[in-house]
Amino acid sequence: MPEWTSGWLAARERLRRELGDAVFEAWIAPLTFISADRGEVKIGAPKPFARNWVANHYAPRIERALRAEGVDLASLNLVLCEQKAEQIPSYLKDVAPPHSSQPALDDAKAARRGLFNRMLHPAQTFESFISGPQTEFAFRAAQAFSQTDGGDISLLFVHGGFGYGKSHLANAAALDAKKRGRKVLYLSAEDFMRQFLGALHRKDTLSFKDELRAADLLIIDDLQHICGRAATMSEFLHSVNALVELHRKVMIVADKPPSKLDGLTPDVASRLSGGLVIAMEKPDRDTRLAILKARAAETARHRPDSALPEGVLERIADLEDISPREMLGLLVKLSTYADLTKKPVTIEVADETIGQRSAPGKKLSIEDIQRKTAEFYRLEVRDFHAPSRTRRVARPRQVAMFLSRQLTMRSLPEIGRRFGGRDHTTVLHACRRIASLCEEDPVFKQEVDFLVTVLSKRPEL
Repeated sequence: MPEWTSGWLAARERLRRELGDAVFEAWIAPLTFISADRGEVKIGAPKPFARNWVANHYAPRIERALRAEGVDLASLNLVLCEQKAEQIPSYLKDVAPPHSSQPALDDAKAARRGLFNRMLHPAQTFESFISGPQTEFAFRAAQAFSQTDGGDISLLFVHGGFGYGKSHLANAAALDAKKRGRKVLYLSAEDFMRQFLGALHRKDTLSFKDELRAADLLIIDDLQHICGRAATMSEFLHSVNALVELHRKVMIVADKPPSKLDGLTPDVASRLSGGLVIAMEKPDRDTRLAILKARAAETARHRPDSALPEGVLERIADLEDISPREMLGLLVKLSTYADLTKKPVTIEVADETIGQRSAPGKKLSIEDIQRKTAEFYRLEVRDFHAPSRTRRVARPRQVAMFLSRQLTMRSLPEIGRRFGGRDHTTVLHACRRIASLCEEDPVFKQEVDFLVTVLSKRPEL
């Protein structure tokens, strides 16, 4: 049963990445793993409507996610399973220490309030992290940071390129600290931004501050996405200072050191530079090969036909211009090819796959903008195509139209067609309305600027 539970947790995280936070929180997060008997997996939904909706719209995606994580699934059965309000989510039970349930209870309350919405990945532990010369210092520091309550170092700042393992270390530190009975709050920068803006709208910033500062360990991932937002960074700095004064721990993850982050105010940059700042460099060839071997062995354990020859792994590790994340993407593609076709993966097959790598600099599309805007406002992309004129949908739709006009070279008529066949005058009105609101409402302008920053820096979304 622990293996089934682990597979379900990994599948949940995969679904979060595929569907986005908004869809995940609405339909997948409330589901509960119940049992697995002879390959029949039972998943519980809290209400009949939720069960029927998931069965009709997401059951095939859930099955694929389970199989992708190595679960030997024969059938999926969605049943009604009402949960009590005080029930602790299964993923919190898994990471909470057996001798103390209070941290898990606290985190469950935070999850229901919406602040604690970063699900920890059970497989991203210190034990599964492959360390090399370029990452050993950060690895040892994160370990020490999660294991000690006191110490001279209250702030750890880890930075490096995308796919270098920063988020893995942050996740591992959170898991390890939880097992030791400490209260951990793990937020992406987008979570922090969204929750802070929501607190401003509700005029409830005091609760937001209290919840942040109650953590024994606060982890913020991808800090670069909120740099340049003056009000948000000011609140962030106050929270960091408050936690340090209370002898709590703060771990920050970003793509650059504090001194090189664009839009970081001098006071925040100075405060963050005063902590332990560690760079994670790109893994060398030996470390890349060790990572590939470990991941390939794990995949082959669940799917024996997906095993790859060592020569193929060495061929991938030899690529100097590849990021660790893209390297693992190649591994998954070749392993899946071997598993589905039952054909051996030769060096020639590997070279052909390597030659198909995507060129960098993919242009931002209207679909990218729709997806990210819908995720930010907790909607679905199809809401932007629907005729609904409710404020809950109409304003985010106008924001997405405005961003499409600002960030792409598409014409007004083409943008209108991508939003359910609307007329170009509708798009023009939306653009003028959002521009006007940005001048009138500073908080709303922060929302729009935040989306512009995220989309501009991450066109691959």
